[in-house]
Amino acid sequence: MIRYKFENKLDREFAAAMRARVNAYFSDNEIQRNANNQMIIKTITILSMYLVPYFLMIFGGFTHLGLLMGLWMVMGIGKAFIGTTIMHDSIHGSYFKKKSMNAIMEVSAAIVGVDKLIWHIQHNVLHHTYTNIEHTDEDILPRFVFRYSTNQPHRWFHKFQHIYAPLLYCVPLLEWITTKDFLKAFDYKREGLIKKIDFPKEFTKIVFRKIFYWVVFLALPVVLIPVPAWITILMIFVSHCITGIMLAIIFQTAHVVEPAEFFEGESEHMKHSWVAHQLRTTCNYGMDNKTLSWFLGGLNFQVEHHLFPDICHVHYPAISKIVQQTVKEFNLPYYAFPSFGAAVVSHFKHMKEMGSAKDLQMQPAV
Repeated sequence: MIRYKFENKLDREFAAAMRARVNAYFSDNEIQRNANNQMIIKTITILSMYLVPYFLMIFGGFTHLGLLMGLWMVMGIGKAFIGTTIMHDSIHGSYFKKKSMNAIMEVSAAIVGVDKLIWHIQHNVLHHTYTNIEHTDEDILPRFVFRYSTNQPHRWFHKFQHIYAPLLYCVPLLEWITTKDFLKAFDYKREGLIKKIDFPKEFTKIVFRKIFYWVVFLALPVVLIPVPAWITILMIFVSHCITGIMLAIIFQTAHVVEPAEFFEGESEHMKHSWVAHQLRTTCNYGMDNKTLSWFLGGLNFQVEHHLFPDICHVHYPAISKIVQQTVKEFNLPYYAFPSFGAAVVSHFKHMKEMGSAKDLQMQPAV
């Protein structure tokens, strides 16, 4: 894996001005950069969406299939919002200032079946550093069935990917709760992202965290919910599909859309700064929709999140005004869609365009 280097001498004044203005916002208003009361209320509410249905099914003795399916669906939605809010902020270290308190909130990863170490490496280290760079940002891996950019190989069936993508978007989460954490642990060890000396201890932790999830959220429901096991397994599968599709759409509409740029470095040196890279590869959406922002953990303010991942997402609406003003002054791009729906449309238009062979036809013959 290439460790790309950015020309951070460029846009130095912009980065300094933006950072200074954001810092001044917090100091002038005497507020902390981390979670506030709004975040605490949100945490309790979203955890309840996930855990209350679970305990109702385990201890309620329900046998009505419609009711059970409804509870599993609510769990699936709750799991997605845990991922976008509690887990996301805690693993970024932006929930609490103290590491010990953040570590407590990182338990949210274990209860949704994702290992916090593997998520940290893939998301915090690789995706946030090398956004939309081919072979390095794992969020845009083509997985054979998809083509996200012109840097990726084209296959005949990609012309249908804008149609089948929504169904297959549940697959990554299903992989994550089963095999991905284990396979990635060995990959990251080989690439030096997990130190060899630490690997036995870290891998053991991954195993125990995964077993905890399998026992509590897979085995116990199958054993204790008084309906045939295959029905419970099917409902669990549907619940995970709902989560996977929701998360995929939420994250894809921030980077795999028409305005966002994709890169395949010819060398380890990028010709622009890291801050400019984030602005060129990232899009916001629905910034005026407070309900959307509440449930998505501010991920609709993806630009601000990529520039300030150490700030709790509840502050993104306020600092977005500072970022927009500074970007405008320094004549840098700032991509944003007026609504979530517009971002979704752009994503699937992009997928349709990447699925066609037109871009290949325009390339010179070798």
